[in-house]
Amino acid sequence: MTPADLSRAVLHAVCRAVDEGALRAPVPARVRVERTRPGGRGDYACAVALQLARPAELPARDVAEIIRERVPGVPGVGAVEVTGPGFLNFVPMDGDDRLGALVETVRERGAAYGHGNALAGTTVSFAAVEEVRALVVTETVERLLGAQGATVGARTGGGEALHVAPVAAADRDLFERLGNDAARWALLRPAPHDRPRDTGGDALLAQREDNPLFRVRYAYARTRALGRNAERLGFDAGYEERVDAPVLGSLLADHPDVLAAAARHREPDRVARQLEAVAGAFFDFHDAAAPLPAGDEKPSAAHRSRLALAEAAGTVLAGGLSLLGISAPEVL
Repeated sequence: MTPADLSRAVLHAVCRAVDEGALRAPVPARVRVERTRPGGRGDYACAVALQLARPAELPARDVAEIIRERVPGVPGVGAVEVTGPGFLNFVPMDGDDRLGALVETVRERGAAYGHGNALAGTTVSFAAVEEVRALVVTETVERLLGAQGATVGARTGGGEALHVAPVAAADRDLFERLGNDAARWALLRPAPHDRPRDTGGDALLAQREDNPLFRVRYAYARTRALGRNAERLGFDAGYEERVDAPVLGSLLADHPDVLAAAARHREPDRVARQLEAVAGAFFDFHDAAAPLPAGDEKPSAAHRSRLALAEAAGTVLAGGLSLLGISAPEVL
C-alpha cells in the first residue's frame, strides 16, 4: 500500500462515480493522499470528497460514501472508511496479510516500486551547472522527479538553482580515482548543502562492512545469490505464511514515501540513507531466520516466504541504486 496506489484507486473511483452519474462534479487531475494525522484512523487519508462537495452540491460525507463504494481493491488495504466531515481513511490489513500484500506489490512493480504520480502536473527545469557535484546532484534530482511523474525541462540560465556545496579542487578527478559508482555515492550520500568528506583514499572501494556502499550492494548481491541457491534446491519464492521481520517490512513500506520526499525536497541523500537502512535490516532478518534450508532440511512454506521477502528487499535496493545512477552487481 503506497500513496501512489491509493491516489490511483481514489481517482479511478471518482471517474467511475462520474461516469455512472452518481456524482456530478469535475474529475480532478490528481488526488492527494497523505499520512493520517495523529489520532486519525488508518495509515493514510484523502480529502478529495471535501474538494468535490460544493460542485457536486452534496454533503462531503455523502460524496465520500459514493467514492468509497467504488474504490477498487488495493494491496495492503483492509478497509476504506469515511470519518470526520468526509475524509476517506485507508485501514491496513492485519499483520500477515499486510506484509504479504506488500511483498507481492514489490514483486509486481519490480524496479519501479516506489515510482508514482505524486508530482504529476509539475514542470521543473534547473539552472545550467558545470561544477562536478552540482551536475551529479542535479541530474539525480531530475531522475527522482521524473520517477514521481514530474515533467523535467532542459537546464537553462533561469532555471531552479540547487544549493550544492562543491567538492574541493583536489577532488575534481573523483570519477577517475574512484570510478562511477563510488564517486556518485561520495557526492550524493551527504546532504547537498553539506561538503562531501569520504572522497580520499580507497574507503569507498573497500569490500568491508564499514563501507556503506559495499554493504548496500552486497545486500543486493546476497538476495540474488539466495534466489540462485533456492533454484538449485528446487524451490522458488512465494509469501505463504507469516514472516517476523517488522523493521524490514516497515522500511520497504516506507520506500515510496522516501522517494517522493527526496524528489520534492531535492535531496538524493534521503535515498542513500534509506538504502543503508534497508541493507542493515535485511542482514538482521537474514541472520535471524535463514531463507534457505540447512543440511537435510526440506524447503518449506517458511523458506519460500522468507525468500520472497528477501527478494523484495533486493528489488528495493537495486531500484534505489538505479535512481542514484549506481550499478547493482549480482555478484561481488
